[in-house]
Amino acid sequence: MAPPFIVIGENIHCTRVLSAKSRRVVARPDGGAAIAYVSAAGEPRELPLTPALMAGQDYREGRVKHVKLAVQAAMSDIEADRREGQEYLRHLARRQEEAGASFLDLNVDEISVRLADQKAAMAWLVKAVRQMTDLPLSVDSSNVEVIRAGLEAGAGAGPPPLLNSASLERLEALAMARDHRASVVVTAAGEKGMPADAGERVANASRMIEAALAQGFAPSQVYVDPLIFPIAVDKEYGRHSLDAIAALRRAVGPALHITGGMSNVSFGIPGRKIINDVFLNLAVEAGADSGIIDPVASRPQAVLAMDRAGPAWRLAEDVLMGRDEHCRLYLRAWRRGELKTPAG
Repeated sequence: MAPPFIVIGENIHCTRVLSAKSRRVVARPDGGAAIAYVSAAGEPRELPLTPALMAGQDYREGRVKHVKLAVQAAMSDIEADRREGQEYLRHLARRQEEAGASFLDLNVDEISVRLADQKAAMAWLVKAVRQMTDLPLSVDSSNVEVIRAGLEAGAGAGPPPLLNSASLERLEALAMARDHRASVVVTAAGEKGMPADAGERVANASRMIEAALAQGFAPSQVYVDPLIFPIAVDKEYGRHSLDAIAALRRAVGPALHITGGMSNVSFGIPGRKIINDVFLNLAVEAGADSGIIDPVASRPQAVLAMDRAGPAWRLAEDVLMGRDEHCRLYLRAWRRGELKTPAG
């Protein structure tokens, strides 16, 4: 890949979900369950599911928020829990590093509904992961105070971080990033809501780019996120994002980075990997040189070398470009077991 694709690894998010039916979720002799994994040192280990997790609604509906579980365990007062939680987080960091991540994105928004808990968790997590990797960290939250806590916790340690993200509705995040020598993700969100189409994305993002450059950020420190929404909600959302990426790349040239939460596009659709992988290719063709992705599940080098001749590519592309009304052809192929990710 030339230029290199910049991977912002998204796997240390408290939103991350593992199916309760996954082969990684194993029964324990005591009647409980655990997540089986291999430690960074190559040892088989298990992160126990807590009784509270197993009694909760997420688990009853078949979901295990495994990163949230690991962070809670690692912050526990119980030494054995603390050690296992830290080993699991180290495992996540190491796997992303080995898969080619350029940054590790940290998000603790779902650790608690209390802001104080979120701030404490982010500060702890930044310090902990800083000891696990030499990669720069991306501090990510829907609340600027949580981001501030993370940047302050990591001040003076390791390479300059990335602030994810600043927008017209929270311009103060630009000054925060500048004060902490951080690069910054600027999004296409408006002052009072989300953009309706490609034009609004470009207009909002352009204002953020101007504001960032005016505050002294070098172009290479600015990552533009046009915002990628689920095509299950509106068939035009894929085209909106791709058109915005292309327009922004034409406007800014090669100096700035264009990124985004690439997997957002497939929420609510089965066979998400093929949708994600095809979309990543289309986004790179349009001008993206970065992505907030899972580099373990979808290694960019392999994804960007996918075979485009097969029916799976065509079906996924038709969904993403809004040509397959209500995803009918794609869903029919999925039910028949006809969809397989083309090999790179």
